[in-house]
Amino acid sequence: MRFWLKLLAAVAVLVAVGVAGFPYAAAYLKARNQPVYRLTKLIRGDIVLEVNSTGTVQPVRRVQVGSVVSGPIEELRVDYNSEVRKGDLLARIDPRIYKASVARDEASCATAKAEVDRIKALLQQAVNDEERAKALRAENPDYISDTEMDHFKFSRLSLEAQQAVADAQVKQAKGALDTSQANLKYTEIVAPVDGIVIDRKIDEGQTLAATFQTPEMFVVAPEMDKRMHVFASVDEADVGLIREAQHRRQKVFFTVDAYPDALFEGKIFQVRVNPTTTQNVVTYTVVVESANPERKLLPGMTAKLSFQIEEHRQVLKIPNAALRFYPKPEQVRPEDRELLEGKEEESAGNDDEAKPSDAQRSATERAKANRDRHRRHVWIVDGEFLRAVEVIVGLNDSRYTEVVSGQVEEGQEVVTGIKPRVP
Repeated sequence: MRFWLKLLAAVAVLVAVGVAGFPYAAAYLKARNQPVYRLTKLIRGDIVLEVNSTGTVQPVRRVQVGSVVSGPIEELRVDYNSEVRKGDLLARIDPRIYKASVARDEASCATAKAEVDRIKALLQQAVNDEERAKALRAENPDYISDTEMDHFKFSRLSLEAQQAVADAQVKQAKGALDTSQANLKYTEIVAPVDGIVIDRKIDEGQTLAATFQTPEMFVVAPEMDKRMHVFASVDEADVGLIREAQHRRQKVFFTVDAYPDALFEGKIFQVRVNPTTTQNVVTYTVVVESANPERKLLPGMTAKLSFQIEEHRQVLKIPNAALRFYPKPEQVRPEDRELLEGKEEESAGNDDEAKPSDAQRSATERAKANRDRHRRHVWIVDGEFLRAVEVIVGLNDSRYTEVVSGQVEEGQEVVTGIKPRVP
């Protein structure tokens, strides 16, 4: 009997201890299961809206130097990376054939001129004969008959026509000589502009054939030591922003893999209106001009560009992680849970099939939806739950977003995530 009394007393003590400790245990478990939020303070600073893209560095101009005459390369004066001035000799084609053509056409021209002199002499003789016949006939008409007068007259006219033909032959011979001299001059390939030879497509001894098309021999890039162009491909959704940045003369910053620590600066030189469509994706070419005094930028380099669209200074900034944070309904106070459960959208109609898709909405509705996207919610710890605060956002960069309006202030903490539970 005494054993059962002792057992009953022990059970009663355990029950009393459990009842007394239950609130503490429940509070401990609740505190242990309570999520620990990652908080970040709102700060003030500069926000720069940027559009990122990739592009290729190219010279401002690429002057292709070719040949209009054929023949073997007799001499090669330049190589890759050679700096040339306008008029410098780059290469020489074997000129022997063209010198022979000049000599032949010079002889033809001399022959044509001699023929003109011969006909002039005959013409002068015919003119003199006609004048003497007229003088004799003036003294006595019986001295010279009409037939003889016609002979003198038409002999003169015939020689005048022959002189005209001879003059034309001189011009023809002179034209052929000019052509031969030009072809001879074309055997010397000279630089058309000041620049750097960035490509050489011939070797000494190689034979050029310029029969059907002009063969390309060199590519000369002028002004590489002054400026270069970067050809960037920009999505059609960002072209409007790029044109606004060009109008405001915003800067463009970019890097290249060859100098990862160097930051290059440029300006928007041109937004080309000719689109490029690849698999239904429309892009436009934006040309960025950058100074290149140290010649670090070389043709073909890949550039990673950041177009500065707009900049706001000393504005209230909120971390982007706070705008991306999406709590669970049980972590939010009851009056804000409808924001998570989508009741605002459901009030417009519960039938999902009745909701129009983006393609079915009108242009006015799409524009309004784009304007409404600036209305966002952030979450603030309010006791055991989270409280939603509506904010109107503006510019954003990779880390922060501008707060245009809302019941938040500098130094206030907002939730950006949940810390992982430590076992």
